[in-house]
Amino acid sequence: MTYFYGILSIFGLLLPYSQFIPWLLQHGLDFKQLVTAIISTRIGFFAWLDVLVVASVLIGFILSEGSRHKIPHLWLPIIATLLVGPSFGLPLFLLFRHLHVEKISVVASLDDHTNE
Repeated sequence: MTYFYGILSIFGLLLPYSQFIPWLLQHGLDFKQLVTAIISTRIGFFAWLDVLVVASVLIGFILSEGSRHKIPHLWLPIIATLLVGPSFGLPLFLLFRHLHVEKISVVASLDDHTNE
């Protein structure tokens, strides 16, 4: 699962930015034009509203699940979600969680062997 989450994190970063960077190079940091582009069609606005809801839920999930499992560096998937979107933030968080759980399993296994 480590490679799976890692690859999805990379795709989650590259695919959205493959569309955003050319737009940014063409229009610059024109926030008004960005908002206009977002709301210019119903389907575009629908997609952005969906992303906003998913990003909000994801940040809540990262904070809740991350605190429960004491996963370090929770700020990274939150920043990834805010700067790129859930397509990057979710697989990055799942990668962190997977690595953390694996580390705990290895430590627990070592503790069991030393107690024998």
